[in-house]
Amino acid sequence: MKKTFTDMMGNTVVVDGYPQRIVSLVPSQTELLYDLGLGAEVVGITKFCVHPQQWFRTKKRVGGTKTVHYDIVRALQPDLIIANKEENTQEQVEQLAKEYPVWVSNIQTVSEGMEMIRRVGELAGRDAEATTIMNDIEQGFLQLHAASRPLRVAYYIWRDPWMCAGGDTFISDMIGRMGWVNVTAGLRRYPTVAPAELLEKDVQLVLLSSEPYPFKEKHIAEIQAALPHARVMLVDGEMFSWYGSRMRLATHYLQDLVQNTHIDL
Repeated sequence: MKKTFTDMMGNTVVVDGYPQRIVSLVPSQTELLYDLGLGAEVVGITKFCVHPQQWFRTKKRVGGTKTVHYDIVRALQPDLIIANKEENTQEQVEQLAKEYPVWVSNIQTVSEGMEMIRRVGELAGRDAEATTIMNDIEQGFLQLHAASRPLRVAYYIWRDPWMCAGGDTFISDMIGRMGWVNVTAGLRRYPTVAPAELLEKDVQLVLLSSEPYPFKEKHIAEIQAALPHARVMLVDGEMFSWYGSRMRLATHYLQDLVQNTHIDL
């Protein structure tokens, strides 16, 4: 029996019953599908879907999040493809939608991440499992004690050019829930902001994400030279930007950062 759903872009998606052959084009959502118990149903993932490890080693890879190989997807004969507005290209999503049901998420806040979990659970016939995951995440955020002092933070996701997380991003929402202030919150999406430009924003703490750009220790000195009075540290990008079931782990990680990050003024 055909089921009709609306994705987070407002598109109508028609699926023939519960999907039995799912291709996921989004790492965070791939991990969610695993945690929903869809081991047999997921037949294809991207090369960036590193969690869970057993899927990364055994599931068919269909390319990257922005470089999907149509021939591999066709060979898998999916009855559902799960994508994301930001992580996948509009051109590829539209091309795939000509042949398969494509459900697209659009997430800029924790609340929207929770809504995505609920909807994917409904879509896949895993409502109870989705509810359990959502309850765990909700409890984690309820127990997250925000910082007593709102540190002024910049969060870099890329280098050459230097790009920060703006205010209308999931990352910025996570920073806010920690009780910190994103100094580039007034900018949209992922603006180009050179480290020297942060001087006028009175930044106290610069976070260098482990993804999508693989920042390392050597980059700390580069930022520190431009911002001698700020603290610079590496952080786990998955904990700040994966908006699926990984949020269950993220709240503990964020709490540790709040408790253990000290700035001398």
